[in-house]
Amino acid sequence: MYNMDKLYEAVAVKGHVCVGLDTAVDYIPPRERKAAASDADAVLAFNKALIDATIDAAACYKVQIAYYEELGLAGLTAYAETLRYLREQGALVIADIKRGDIADTALRYAKAHFDGDFEADFVTLSPYMGMDSIEPWISYAETKGKGAFVLMRTSNKGMRDFEYQELKNGGRLYDTVGDRLATLVESHKGAHGYGAFGAVVGCTERDEAAAIREKRGNLFFLIPGYGAQGGAADDAALLLREGNGGVVNASRSILKAWTTMPGAGDSVDNSFAAEAARKAAIEMRDAILRAI
Repeated sequence: MYNMDKLYEAVAVKGHVCVGLDTAVDYIPPRERKAAASDADAVLAFNKALIDATIDAAACYKVQIAYYEELGLAGLTAYAETLRYLREQGALVIADIKRGDIADTALRYAKAHFDGDFEADFVTLSPYMGMDSIEPWISYAETKGKGAFVLMRTSNKGMRDFEYQELKNGGRLYDTVGDRLATLVESHKGAHGYGAFGAVVGCTERDEAAAIREKRGNLFFLIPGYGAQGGAADDAALLLREGNGGVVNASRSILKAWTTMPGAGDSVDNSFAAEAARKAAIEMRDAILRAI
């Protein structure tokens, strides 16, 4: 069984929310940050509190490594401990690392993030060095069921700089990425019709969403852009298929939900933040289900 099959089944039970643990230290209640031995310890404690509060409302979690790298070795320890804690809770984990190198380098990256201290169920990959930047990861799908989400059409403003470039033979660059990925995963298709590898497709360009979903029937989507980037439940729902086929990521709107709650202030603790995160995740889940 591929991890993508497990993710499909988690969505069927828990809904479409992917909680992004892109945890900046200034998202943490000041009281907790001051009390912690280090910023890395504060991040880990905050993450654990939010995981405990949202585990039944989230299909998976996405952990963006940059927020941990900036804290140095202690931050990478917090990253590894966050991944370990998620695995202990039975959660599916996307390591948001956006690797895109080739050959032996890609193999080393794959071993680093599919084995050992940094092991995750999925990673994010950038395809712009070519398909030989994707292929070294496939052996882990075959032997361990691992998966990846490949950048296709993202949610940031700069996506038009490259992803939207018109090609001589027609279509846009992101279409070609989708074509090549769809072909690649045909030989690695799981029990629910989706490939072991999926695509990152943002929900901030509503006009194209239905056509992309219709064309990419064998690709499970990781859908960024919800919340702080302006995407709404109706936008995300257009990228789903028969009530499944994707998870919708939200980071700041969940991590920082506590800051807009009545009673928020410097004296609140992680339990306050966790309860606010739970409320935000459930509201997001229910809004997407209503929009389907």
